[in-house]
Amino acid sequence: MSTLGKIRSFFDREFAAEFLSTFILILLGDGSVAQYKLLNNRASEPFLSVNFGYGCAVMFGCYIAGGVSGAHMNPAVSIALAVVKKFQWSKVPKYIVAQMLGAFFGALVVFITYVDRLMSAGKLVDPLVYRTIFATYPDAATSTGGQVLDQVVGTFILLLLVSALIDHNNTAPPEGMGPILIGGSVFAIGVSFGTNCGYAINPARDLGPRIATALLGYEKVFSSYSYYFWVPIVGPIIGGVFGAVTYLLMIQKPKLSCFGVCKEGRKETEDAKDEGEVVSNGASAEEINIEMTEK
Repeated sequence: MSTLGKIRSFFDREFAAEFLSTFILILLGDGSVAQYKLLNNRASEPFLSVNFGYGCAVMFGCYIAGGVSGAHMNPAVSIALAVVKKFQWSKVPKYIVAQMLGAFFGALVVFITYVDRLMSAGKLVDPLVYRTIFATYPDAATSTGGQVLDQVVGTFILLLLVSALIDHNNTAPPEGMGPILIGGSVFAIGVSFGTNCGYAINPARDLGPRIATALLGYEKVFSSYSYYFWVPIVGPIIGGVFGAVTYLLMIQKPKLSCFGVCKEGRKETEDAKDEGEVVSNGASAEEINIEMTEK
């Protein structure tokens, strides 16, 4: 085995793909927030450049990892797809760990890149303002209930749209176009529901950088706004499951579905079923047998 082959065999490719794609998500996404905040000093509302930044970050993350891990980059996505039997529950913990680590290190690299402007004389500059570069914080006018609803609605939209975009029995985009439209869905959520809580819609995107800022010395990253930190963890999981289940029940044709995204939009086969790659997502045993007979 070549040296490169040995290195590759050492890594779990799915774990590495989720780590790297989430790392890029935060590197480009939080990088766009850093640029906006540092240019606008005490600006408190998301700007169009941030929406574009995160939309592009998701798009490129999908291109990096889509063919390996499905490019979830989001625990809410992994859990929601597992609930509707499009992803294996046994892989969920591995994906979440990779996503959290990718988000954590992505935030650290953003901080290191902008460290000269974020610190002065060895102290953090405006820590209560610039901590918002990394994790999300709510608008002071929003109640706790409103914050939870904001995250539920945003992630509901995300999983509803993603479910449609990966459904090759509907109007899924041609191969290679999916990441652009998934990134576009994040952009659309940002310009529509970005100001209440910063549209985290992703537990890893928020918690990983939040832990990083706590270690870097930013204060009250967990206790501020009545311990808001749990909202972008719980809300997206609820909303994501709701979105995926809604699409399954109301739109998706009952049939066999691949775990994750079917590569190249291929039709499921008897061989794939034998290998454990497919499961029923609502079809009855009779429907499955009829479908497999037709193939």
